[in-house]
Amino acid sequence: MEDLRIKNVNLQKSENLERHRTEGFSSSKALVVRRGASFRISLQLEGRPFNPKTDSLRIRVMLDHLYVIMPVTFSKKVSASHWKAYMDPADLNLQNPSIFISSPASASVGCYKFELCVFSEDRQEKHAFGKFILLCNPWCREDTVYIPFEDLREEYVLNDSGLLFMGTAVNLVSRPWSFDQYEPGVLEACLNLLQVSPQHQKNRRVDYLKRNNPAYISRVVSAMINCEDDRGVLKGNWSSNFKQGVHPSMWTGSGDILRQWAESGCRPVKYGQCWVFAAVMCTVMRVLGIPSRVVTNFNSAHDTNDNLVIEEYYSETGKKLGHSKDSIWNFHVWVECWMTRKDQGSGMDGWQVLDPTPQQRSGGVFCCGPAPVKAIRDQRINLLYDIPFVYAEVNADVHTIIVSQGRVVSRSIDTQRVGSLICTKAAGFPRLQNITGDYKYIRSPTSTLTSRSSTLSDDSTLRRASSSQGVLVFLTLDRAPVAGEPISFSVKVVNKHSVAKMMKVHLNAQAKEYNSSPSDTFWEAHGVTQLAPLEVKVLQQQILPAQYEDVVGDDLINLAVVLEDVGSHERVLASEEFNIASPQLIIQMADADSIVLNKEQTATVSFTNPFSHPVSGVLTVAGAGLIQGKIHFRMLPLRPGGRVQQRITFIPSMVGTKMLQANLSLTNINSTVRGFKMVFVNKA
Repeated sequence: MEDLRIKNVNLQKSENLERHRTEGFSSSKALVVRRGASFRISLQLEGRPFNPKTDSLRIRVMLDHLYVIMPVTFSKKVSASHWKAYMDPADLNLQNPSIFISSPASASVGCYKFELCVFSEDRQEKHAFGKFILLCNPWCREDTVYIPFEDLREEYVLNDSGLLFMGTAVNLVSRPWSFDQYEPGVLEACLNLLQVSPQHQKNRRVDYLKRNNPAYISRVVSAMINCEDDRGVLKGNWSSNFKQGVHPSMWTGSGDILRQWAESGCRPVKYGQCWVFAAVMCTVMRVLGIPSRVVTNFNSAHDTNDNLVIEEYYSETGKKLGHSKDSIWNFHVWVECWMTRKDQGSGMDGWQVLDPTPQQRSGGVFCCGPAPVKAIRDQRINLLYDIPFVYAEVNADVHTIIVSQGRVVSRSIDTQRVGSLICTKAAGFPRLQNITGDYKYIRSPTSTLTSRSSTLSDDSTLRRASSSQGVLVFLTLDRAPVAGEPISFSVKVVNKHSVAKMMKVHLNAQAKEYNSSPSDTFWEAHGVTQLAPLEVKVLQQQILPAQYEDVVGDDLINLAVVLEDVGSHERVLASEEFNIASPQLIIQMADADSIVLNKEQTATVSFTNPFSHPVSGVLTVAGAGLIQGKIHFRMLPLRPGGRVQQRITFIPSMVGTKMLQANLSLTNINSTVRGFKMVFVNKA
């Protein structure tokens, strides 16, 4: 009888990538599939054809030294909890037989090898080998990361771009970010991140076994995004010195960071801050198949002594002082991942908080989560992991204290400021989704905020009041500040007594980074005002662009007013921290409705200088699936009010909705101007 020989094993890459919704990973050398679903391989035989009566097949699937051996049957019945290999008896090509391999929905994530053995009647064995990468499967109901609704899977797993929200709650900055999960080298870097983790280095077998659990995976990744305890991806830097690396605000996507880390032999990339840590983690989790989104908490408390109280100190003239170890970040960015939490009992499934920014240790390591969002809202602080820390970030009270000559002269409490807005990008749309109610029971109705809101609602955090026994003071921004325009605000003073009052008025403005105490005063004003009995008086003020442009840039402003009763020396304070909206780059497409794969397209980026002096800089244009790498242009000095245009060409390499983004880094002012355009690429 003629011998049966295996000439080739075809992994049917194109078919399997489409079936498993992993088409974006087509540039990977390995086949990428999702657990809980079958994929097809086909054999090309030489010599005689396969004989089902006398020949048999066996497949051995290996994850390092872990393996499972399964016979190839003719039954299509598969199990969600076991590996299975079968041939379809209704469609059997004996010269080129197809084999379906089905993994359990609880299989471990990783790079697998498989060995195919053919046993013929004379017991001769013929071997063939292959490998595949197995990811979690949000489309499989039995998978612990299953998330219902296709639009959510499209957004939180497949989408390779998004928006990060920064700034302040009523003047949001929508920063475009490219998650880059399909860019060359990113998949391999994400898998390598698991391989170099301390858990894997300590005990490979245990680590591989635990990789079936998304809660375990997410905790490993949370620690590996920062480099404080391991060979992690990013080094944090909250100083003003970034000479040894890249300023965090200059990153536009995760791909450059992950590739640089992998290509350097896992040396930390410099530098990251909270939104960079969170965005890179979101990329890794989406690559691994775990639904993930980036979340911003505005006025995020860092409660170092766990008393749910943040103390802020001011001088008697309204200068904010760095006396407290506690702090409030104007915004803090973390990640939510979707999963079932069987380890937490009932009711804790769904979104889980994970924070890779190294703030405090959890189990001895700089990581945070996964903490169920439902547990945070319900104050279930007895559950794992790190729920008290996240609860404080969204619920702490703020005690504002005025000190004079080392003595406390005034104290007030604000229970609404912390966690004033918690938001993420809406699924399928480039706008904000308010998820504050998922984290905390809202005490009063909140207005609907959009990512480009320029109006102030009645309950705006920019409309703060403080009162003493005799005087009530409001500090109100007249409108959301915009670069190149005066900062206009009002101080409203209410005399609650039926006697006249003489008041000293102190106004103070300081620049500050989002996560730290303000720097020195850059603008101040002092005066005296007379209040008649029961009088309400409004004092109008402005800070001119020339007074703030060279100081603020991408930073924020802490503005405070202190009123002192000349007669009683009683003091009252109102304050606000706010950002100044940057100008935007405008991107226009030559023919937005007919953008086609592999066909050259044209776009125009334009910028108008709103500043009071000439500016110059470097324009960088990028877009995953649209442009290979980045394109750089140098912009010559542009006079105030001047407009410049830059034409760019690109050839799309992927179908679907893609983000074209542009960043103008100004060289003579501390500011970066950004813009983005969502582009839909059609098949040719």
